[in-house]
Amino acid sequence: MQEADICIVGAGPGGATAALHLAHKGIPSVLVDKAVFPRDKICGDALSGKVVNELKRIAPELPQLLSQEPHQLPSWGIHFISPGGHKLSVPFKSNYNTTRDTPSGYIVKRIHYDNFLAEEVKKRPEITLLEGVDIASYQKQENRFVLSDKSGKVQISSRLLLAANGAHSAFARHSAGIKQEPEHYCAGLRAYYKNVAGLDKDGFIELHFLKDFLPGYFWIFPLSNGYANVGVGMLSSVVSKKKLNLKQEMLRIINTHPEFKARFANAELQGNISGYGLPLGSKRRIISGDNYMLLGDAASLIDPFTGEGISNAMISGRWAAEQAAQCLAQNDFSASFMQGYDKAVYNRLWKELKLSRQMQRLLNYPWLFDQVASKATKNKALAETISCMFNDLDLREKLKQPSFYLKLLFN
Repeated sequence: MQEADICIVGAGPGGATAALHLAHKGIPSVLVDKAVFPRDKICGDALSGKVVNELKRIAPELPQLLSQEPHQLPSWGIHFISPGGHKLSVPFKSNYNTTRDTPSGYIVKRIHYDNFLAEEVKKRPEITLLEGVDIASYQKQENRFVLSDKSGKVQISSRLLLAANGAHSAFARHSAGIKQEPEHYCAGLRAYYKNVAGLDKDGFIELHFLKDFLPGYFWIFPLSNGYANVGVGMLSSVVSKKKLNLKQEMLRIINTHPEFKARFANAELQGNISGYGLPLGSKRRIISGDNYMLLGDAASLIDPFTGEGISNAMISGRWAAEQAAQCLAQNDFSASFMQGYDKAVYNRLWKELKLSRQMQRLLNYPWLFDQVASKATKNKALAETISCMFNDLDLREKLKQPSFYLKLLFN
């Protein structure tokens, strides 16, 4: 039996971030992952400016180190393509200069990014990293959790458990009571292709909202060395209601849509088309309890509109480390004291998640989406305003107001 004050299950971005912040505070932790790094994770592979900011909070030099990784590609923005084919380009930084400025975002496969964080973890003597250990049992014994792997050979007794083990976390479902709700859950598919034509020279990611695939979206994210991450996402409730086969839909889009048929004419599928689930942060949940906190996807913190989860996982990891330090200082691991974590996470994320939920609902009005995109392509000031909305939450509030659309449509 290994004794620990803090055990973190899941060494992805959320868990690794929590462990690194704890290490900076001089607090030891045991970090457990069922895989051995480097390992793959099904994802869109895009790292937003929020991710870069969280890396800086871990250590100021990390963004620069990431920029030197051979597998990363700088990304300067997003192309939103409306159902009518209007392209709304939203740069992450206005008036950016690719030769002068530091990129606000990157695109890098999770096998490389998560290993980048794991290598930082391995540098810290305060962190005990256990790889290839699949925790199968969580037993509450008095004021501790006793964790056991499938073989029973590894047992860890911990005063505080940080569950950062992803969308399919058994602990989140069975112990924390987080339910999978189709209205707040997205089904996704991801594939890697090589030689897709027409990728943006500045690494803009593409989100296509196609008339015959609403309210879902089709994405193309450029990667280094001529690769692209290609996929589809749609609310599980809609997939079920329409009885869709997402793989067939994705291949139909690639093979029959006039634009994509041409762009994928010489493209080669690399490996398999893989499916995954995205628990969306479109509903506020209780993400802590006696002696535990939920992080990242296990806490259902994925952005409802863009599907981004990495930055929110890292933000939750940072606040989990803060709360853990307070728990140790006060010797209080009760659910009521742990509510400080919930408040901190939602104070940072809830406004943003709620607005993204509103934007997700815009997809139910494709004509309105078309009008906004069409006007923005012809009006530079409007395009810049919408671009700012993605970085300024107060401006983004306008997207909830009917007056914004009335002015837009009739001016």
